[in-house]
Amino acid sequence: MDALIAMADAGAKESSRPPSTSPLAEQEQIASVSILLQILMLGLAFVLGHILRRHKFYYLHEASASLLIGIFAGVIANISNTEERFRKWFNFHEEFFFLFLLPPIIFQSGFSLQPKPFFSNFGAICTFAVLGTFIASVVTGILVYLGGVFFLMYKLTFQESLIFGSLISATDPVTVLGIFQELGSDVNLYALVFGESVLNDAVAISLYRSFMSIRKHPSAHHDIIAGGWNFLVIFVGSMSTGGAVALICALLFKYAGLAVTNLANLECCMIVLFPYAAYMLAEGVGLSGIVAILFCGILMKHYTFSNLSESAQTFTTGFFHLISSLAETFVFIYMGVDIAIEKHSWSHVGFIFFSVIFILVARAANVFPSAYIVNYFRSQEKQIPDTHQKALWFAGLRGAMAFALALQSVHDLPPGVGRVIVTTTTAIVVLTVLVIGGATSTMLEKLDVVGDNHDGPQNHGETLEEENERLRGPSDEDDGSTSPTHNLKMKLRQFRRNTNFSTIDKNFLKPFFTVDKEEKMLPTAVETANGSTQTSNGQPRTTHHPNTSTDDRDRRQPSSNVGVQIDPRSAERSRQTSSNVSQFKDSRQRSLSPLERTTTSQEGRPPYKSRPSL
Repeated sequence: MDALIAMADAGAKESSRPPSTSPLAEQEQIASVSILLQILMLGLAFVLGHILRRHKFYYLHEASASLLIGIFAGVIANISNTEERFRKWFNFHEEFFFLFLLPPIIFQSGFSLQPKPFFSNFGAICTFAVLGTFIASVVTGILVYLGGVFFLMYKLTFQESLIFGSLISATDPVTVLGIFQELGSDVNLYALVFGESVLNDAVAISLYRSFMSIRKHPSAHHDIIAGGWNFLVIFVGSMSTGGAVALICALLFKYAGLAVTNLANLECCMIVLFPYAAYMLAEGVGLSGIVAILFCGILMKHYTFSNLSESAQTFTTGFFHLISSLAETFVFIYMGVDIAIEKHSWSHVGFIFFSVIFILVARAANVFPSAYIVNYFRSQEKQIPDTHQKALWFAGLRGAMAFALALQSVHDLPPGVGRVIVTTTTAIVVLTVLVIGGATSTMLEKLDVVGDNHDGPQNHGETLEEENERLRGPSDEDDGSTSPTHNLKMKLRQFRRNTNFSTIDKNFLKPFFTVDKEEKMLPTAVETANGSTQTSNGQPRTTHHPNTSTDDRDRRQPSSNVGVQIDPRSAERSRQTSSNVSQFKDSRQRSLSPLERTTTSQEGRPPYKSRPSL
């Protein structure tokens, strides 16, 4: 009996206690608070960036402000001893970065490119991005290796030094580009900085993976040859994959007839899915998804965008810009929080100090020899001036790409080496974004490459006719010279003019992959003739009787309004009829007397014969 009473008392005490929170519920609560803090930091970063731009405070850019907000939140978490509880939701995961944050940023970079200045400087951009990045990676790797050999810094093997050189060569001149947009800059300089920064990330990833594969599968006598061949295969294969997906998308939207009003949602959904399809396809076959989605964005803007309806064009432009802005701001916040809560190895200060000097030297070895090569093959009026070369050298800031590759190196390299590389990369990113980025406006004004006396980035560069005129040149005219050198030069210039990409694109590629403007407007005219009127913005609006129900309207409306197919022969007959009518009006106008011709109405009505006065 006493035992039963004791058990009852224990049960009563247990029931009087408040219910304990389960681990699952506690994790959900932590996740909710973490996501709420990230949303608040995003909103604060956007508001602070707007205030900085409004007051023209260029010493602290929006990217720098986002990084500082993240560092401040991480420091608060460390002080309050809550970093372990929130580490799961605030840690910078390189998989999340490469799969979800980086693709929209890279795609928007390619999708927002102005084609004329980009392709007119495409040779120079590829020289800086491909050859220059390779030179910078090798120079950095050699200097880091020699610094370790002479006991100036933490010693790395030669392969590890090349891996570090490849990841630290990834630039992110977001501050420089922001100042170019605010203050205005030369259109060619903007195209060089922007294009080189876009391709540079893809090249750095390809080099990192190539050097890493050489380290995992060493070959005693073919390291350099295998690395160069592997890089070319990855880069060209990824570029071809992205281009193929973009061209397939262009053909689909050209012939599927989706550019109608009631299929706008399907059109928008399809256009959003194709970039990720290109990225995942390239990653699935072992190529670089960043290279694929970059060239997919460039070609989709060039060919697919004109095949979309006006509503889909407005949606895609705003949507991709929105997603890219959110991802880019979140990356810097994400990176700042992880910098503050990550355990770093600050014992090798010499490695950090000499690495900063080495990347400045490597950046100079990238820019100035590449500019010399470009100027050697350019005419005098197209030379890259010294001030632009110095601006390119100064624009080599480091950002999220280098930080993400450094975090990935922790898993690919020995633990001690990976931790030293992460710490060094963190210090370089903070130094370049905050210090060098803050001094960017002053430096660019000293170089006189920004300001009101320069064209803004909205200038689209030379037109097709100007480019052909430049390629034609004054030496195309016969000056009486019949030397073999002159004849060879003339043949080469003629071949270059005929094989110019702009000419090929205008005569062959554009007509094949895009819808002709007149053909695109024909369905709208037919829909208007079938009972629709034009709204104020040019969109067709179907008019119905107010007493007619929706079902009756659906049954009455012909199915041809959904996707009108225009017979080319019918269109030709329509144009012929219009031509005959115009000829008839002209002949009738000529048959009238001068007095009858002057009696034409001011509103544009056809001429009429005036009645004789009584």
